[in-house]
Amino acid sequence: MNTEPLPTPDEAWRQMREGNRRFVEGSPQHPHQDVDTRHSLAEGQRPVATLFGCSDSRLAAEIIFDKGLGDLFVIRNAGHMVSASAVGSIEYAVEILNVPLIIVLAHDTCGAVRAAIDGTAIDAAPLPPQIWKLIAPIVPAARKVLASNGGKSAAEIDAEQVGREHLRNTVAELLSSSEIISDAVAEGRLGIVGANYRLSQGEVIPIVSVGLSEDVGLANDTHPASVKEQL
Repeated sequence: MNTEPLPTPDEAWRQMREGNRRFVEGSPQHPHQDVDTRHSLAEGQRPVATLFGCSDSRLAAEIIFDKGLGDLFVIRNAGHMVSASAVGSIEYAVEILNVPLIIVLAHDTCGAVRAAIDGTAIDAAPLPPQIWKLIAPIVPAARKVLASNGGKSAAEIDAEQVGREHLRNTVAELLSSSEIISDAVAEGRLGIVGANYRLSQGEVIPIVSVGLSEDVGLANDTHPASVKEQL
């Protein structure tokens, strides 16, 4: 097992960005995928980041960020929905594994987001109960965007805009639902980045960040001075 000190939140995000850049450029290094790494990890794990993302088959976290065995602690469900199991898993990574970074990863053309938008229509066809229960947390984001777009119909709403709103809501909910997560951010040992993955380009675009001091290159947001100001 690797015994080197874990990176800071800024350093961890820099590593993740560099890995994604290699993936986008088509020059991945495929690190930590050899037999020696596999054997060493039998003793324990020290992942550099937690990846909380959508279950979509096109979001293979270790591939997107050019990482390998033991590098990422991954939690995924459809639409990156905050649930007891997701929060508990992230808390384990933060408190027990001392992971310095959480990446909440959304993506364009998300089926869960589209279903939530379509579900706001008055004449929307009913969905199976468990699927509706799953996507219901996205509906407030869809309604907010719908209300701000001058009376457009659900079919005309920009799904990417809804996805960004839901991404911000997810980051805010992680902080509000877990003292372990919010305390780690306040103490400067944890950063959170909410990002969107471009399926065609392969690029990860940061949308919202908390607890990072360096310029993370946010799209459509300014870098926060504090957790409170960001969210």
